[in-house]
Amino acid sequence: GYYAINENIDLKNLTAFTSIDKNIYLSPVEKGATIRLSNIFFDFGKATLRAESFAELDRVVALLNENNKLSIQIQGHTDNVGDDTSNLTLSDNRAKAVKDYILKKGIKDSRVTFKGFGETKPLNKNTTDQERQENRRVEFLVL
Repeated sequence: GYYAINENIDLKNLTAFTSIDKNIYLSPVEKGATIRLSNIFFDFGKATLRAESFAELDRVVALLNENNKLSIQIQGHTDNVGDDTSNLTLSDNRAKAVKDYILKKGIKDSRVTFKGFGETKPLNKNTTDQERQENRRVEFLVL
């Protein structure tokens, strides 16, 4: 009944063994829950999924396979860089790319919808690179 929320850990600057403690957050899989997919990656301004996204998407496929009555809506979001129309189109295309991946793994089309929101639902003010990065996201809504 829960989905573990993944997190990216940047290890590029480590030069020696380091122990990292992290809490694992669980999000309930219940109607109306929105669950962020932290490890979905696209090239800048494009809607082509990068291979690094497949592990996270395979977890979503496994969740759907384990819960055959579960339906979801994939939701794409952007930051506020660029014009509104382009951001809306980009977020819609990215959400569709995620849906297409899930369908290719055997999930029925009737169980997965998608919608792009562009920059209309930011998590924060979009004033720093970090905030903009947080606003560029893919989530799924449990229907």
